[in-house]
Amino acid sequence: MKELIVISGKGGTGKTSILAAFASLAGKKVLCDADVDAADLHLIMAPRILERHDFVSGHTAVIDSDKCDQCGLCRELCKWNAISEDFVVDPIGCEGCGVCFYFCPEKAIDFPLDTCGEWFLSDTRFGPMAHASLGIAEENSGKLVSLIRQQGKMLAEKNNMGLLLTDGPPGIGCPVIASLGGASAALIVAEPTVSGKHDMERVAELAAFFNVPTMVCVNKFDLNPEMGQAIESFAKEKNITVMGRIPFDPVFTRATVQGKTVIEFDPASEGSGAVKKIWEAVARHLGL
Repeated sequence: MKELIVISGKGGTGKTSILAAFASLAGKKVLCDADVDAADLHLIMAPRILERHDFVSGHTAVIDSDKCDQCGLCRELCKWNAISEDFVVDPIGCEGCGVCFYFCPEKAIDFPLDTCGEWFLSDTRFGPMAHASLGIAEENSGKLVSLIRQQGKMLAEKNNMGLLLTDGPPGIGCPVIASLGGASAALIVAEPTVSGKHDMERVAELAAFFNVPTMVCVNKFDLNPEMGQAIESFAKEKNITVMGRIPFDPVFTRATVQGKTVIEFDPASEGSGAVKKIWEAVARHLGL
């Protein structure tokens, strides 16, 4: 089984729209939305949820007022200042370090696991899909990303499918690191701006650190051809394969509003044609 992860150095480059278009072009595959902090692939895929599971991670301290003698030790030890004068823990301020729990002389502090969100196994018009939803203001250390990728691979094995298409998180933080390890290849979607080039360089360096073969395409290339060419030049210097260019085309927005991929919405559009060529190049690169 091969896994293609589509990533970007920053949010808003169009990676999810491109991944969704790939889903409508690829053969037998499993979809995976690993961008759990801002999951939106489901808006296009309209998944029918088959399994729903709680995602449990981290701890938040809870003080038992009946046992607490308000000695104040927990407040002194908490470097996050998450315990009020009334000895109530602020769940948002608590970082779950556990110091108050371990050193409370009255054993008046509990340290339960947090339910941070949910993860799902679903069916879509393009095949099986693994995805997730974090709760409001919940953090993602990468554990949920790893879980979703693992579930996607299990779906692929169960359904005898040789391809996992993963919508990865943007940036270079823990979620991206969790999404890159063990991937067959990564396609970086860059936008032709100064910040877009800078962020693409950073995520390319991260992928190289994990020895993940990397490709790049420039979305909305015609909005700033000079910067787009600069991105392609950088890629060639770093032996990153350039897959192609996608022009600015409002058809992507119109397709998303209709809950469709750009290929479904208008296969004759300029944007659809560019994505088709890129997918063909990616498929050849992966040996599909």
